Amino acid sequence: MSILDYVIMLVFTIVIIVAGLSFGKSGSNMKSYFAAGGAVPWQISSLSLFMSFFSAGTFVVWGSLAYQYGFVAVAIQLTMCVAGLVVGLYIAPAWQKSHSLTAAEFVSKRLGIKIQKFYSYLILLISLAYTGAFLYPVAKIINVSTGFSIEACVIVLGVLIIIYTVVGGLWAVMITDVLQFVVLTAAVIIVVPLAFDRVGGVDQFLASVPESFFSPVNKEYSWLFLLAFGIYNGIFIGGNWAYVQRYTSVDTPKAASKVGYLFAGLYLISPFIWMLPPMIYRVLNPNLSGLQNEGAYLMMCKEVLPKGMIGLMLGGMLFATGSSVNTTLNLAAAVFTNDLYKSVKPETKPKKLMFIAKLATTIFGVLTILVALLVPLAGGIVEIVLSVGAVTGCSLYGPPIWALFSKRHTGKSILWCTVLGLSINVYFKFFYPLNTGESLSRTEEMLAGAVIPLILLISYELWARSKNKIAVDYTRYKRQLDATVGSVESEGEEEPSESSESQNAFGLKVLARTMGIISVIFIVLAFVSGNALDVTLLIGVLIGVAALIINRRSKNEIKISG
Repeated sequence: MSILDYVIMLVFTIVIIVAGLSFGKSGSNMKSYFAAGGAVPWQISSLSLFMSFFSAGTFVVWGSLAYQYGFVAVAIQLTMCVAGLVVGLYIAPAWQKSHSLTAAEFVSKRLGIKIQKFYSYLILLISLAYTGAFLYPVAKIINVSTGFSIEACVIVLGVLIIIYTVVGGLWAVMITDVLQFVVLTAAVIIVVPLAFDRVGGVDQFLASVPESFFSPVNKEYSWLFLLAFGIYNGIFIGGNWAYVQRYTSVDTPKAASKVGYLFAGLYLISPFIWMLPPMIYRVLNPNLSGLQNEGAYLMMCKEVLPKGMIGLMLGGMLFATGSSVNTTLNLAAAVFTNDLYKSVKPETKPKKLMFIAKLATTIFGVLTILVALLVPLAGGIVEIVLSVGAVTGCSLYGPPIWALFSKRHTGKSILWCTVLGLSINVYFKFFYPLNTGESLSRTEEMLAGAVIPLILLISYELWARSKNKIAVDYTRYKRQLDATVGSVESEGEEEPSESSESQNAFGLKVLARTMGIISVIFIVLAFVSGNALDVTLLIGVLIGVAALIINRRSKNEIKISG
């Protein structure tokens, strides 16, 4: 990397941090800090959802698989498109109709406080494993590009992410997600044609890859795996407590559906573009193996991007991958503060609750850093993301989703479906190999994780239907929901809060200004680097135009709130 790359990366880092910190005053109460006021534009919420989900694995997890197996990585990600459609049609609007600030709040209302506390503690524990796993790829990217030790990268980046997440809350998380989407989409448009040119063109690329490189499946990742992974994604995207905030932070069920639909649309297109750099790098350097595959994506970028652009894309990669971390940190703090601490001390004043929320974010951030340092000992990021997801995803998030629609399941039945599902999957993952000397294949592991919880949920549903049982928990919840629908805007607000229009206007204003700065960076780089001048200049101009449009909308929001 050149000095210019380091300078650009530093400038981009400062832009992101300042953008996040600018929301320090807007997160003055629980609803604004954890739900961004409850009426976020659905486009922003959806882009934030996309980046939070996309960034966790694109560069390292799916990039590694794209380098090894080619189109298999694209096929795997297309299951996320189907999952997004299902979420948009059914699950996202159901969450919004629950009128709950967090998923934990819904669990408390629908299934009872004891069940909610069980889920809260369990999800906080598993969230630490996920966020640690998500922080590791960020450090891996810097490690590959700069040579700095991966331990130092984990610590420094973890601290930066903690700072702006603590100060700005959910608005800071979402706006920085959108900025990263803009930068990385622009950068990959530049990378792909340069990468093809580097290996002699598209025809030469097609002629040089392994024979099975464009097969959508292989022995390890079969059609049955894709089916199971699709089920898992639908449940994970629809039920992960961090992602639920994207559905509850918009103002209508229709807007929540649009969050899912845009997510699906992005995953219909993006895998075909985003997986090309590591696939092309297979032709340029076919000798990577083991954990080296995790660096294939960035290695391709370093090969072809001009000076300065490498630093910009690296900065975008860092904070995009980090968006999964800040999303989960905000969720963990929300669950701890709103659903655990507040339930024990309901008389706590709003100002102290905000202090507890920010302290919780900091503590979970520090624990995340410690977990990330242990990732290499667990076999690498691919093993953690797929195995932890298979064992826990559907068992943990499936039952609460089922409770959104079922009037027959009780708090106890939902709890037992979770406990039994987790227990059976943990047995097959860890104890079955010890007893038999054989391990489940990747497909069998994912299929068991997806199907077993569904079998348990359906079995109880059919039994309760045969007995014509309606859960007392559901009757109580429905009565409470009907009674509070008319006053949902003021529910739980003990302190004066900013209007959602005011928060939206400020958020759009920050987004417009930072996009304006990014536009200038692209335009300057177009002339400084010389390589791919026309494309880089055009992208810079388009980002600038988008910034002007967003700025105009922010002024309209100000007029409405005024």
